[in-house]
Amino acid sequence: MIGKLKGTVDEIGDDHAVVDVHGVGYVAFCGVRTLSALPGAGEAVILFIETVVREDAIRLYGFLSASERDWFRLLQTVQGVGAKVALAVIGTLSAGDLANAVALQDKAMVARAPGVGPRVAARIVAELKDKVPAFSGAAGEESFGLKRDIGGGTAAAPIADAVSALVNLGYSRDQAANAVAAAVKDAGEGAESAKLIRLGLKALSRN
Repeated sequence: MIGKLKGTVDEIGDDHAVVDVHGVGYVAFCGVRTLSALPGAGEAVILFIETVVREDAIRLYGFLSASERDWFRLLQTVQGVGAKVALAVIGTLSAGDLANAVALQDKAMVARAPGVGPRVAARIVAELKDKVPAFSGAAGEESFGLKRDIGGGTAAAPIADAVSALVNLGYSRDQAANAVAAAVKDAGEGAESAKLIRLGLKALSRN
């Protein structure tokens, strides 16, 4: 099985790239974001590869990071999500955006991917909500859990009020949830909404 390709870009197509490794051209199917980030022909490149073996073909799927490849694998554990849909999602959302969408149960964000309808998007955020904390590692579990509470409507009132206030100020729900999650980490879960709003705005001003 091929796990990584290190060579030069030989060709970039609509849905794939050809990577020349010591004179052998490997065809790797990639998402839109990956293809747009690749260097030009003849330039050095490293692609993390997921090899998919089927009865009638062997396909290589390429990613610029191991994290994106891991998300590609995880997405395919969702009922009805195959390689094509998983690649479309990864091609539309970064790993961070996808984690936030799952945490906030934001199916509309996932549905932005071409070919992903509302039902599939809903299944993705629902089925992955209990898998992502372990998948993300202990460092991101606390923040993920808080954002999941916000998305599920079960967060404490001061936290929910702070998120609502930031959204009313023009920030996206995702930005607001991230900022409040950072504020709670600094101030503690017992902090009042006014303090969380102030700290949240401070965090947003740094971005």
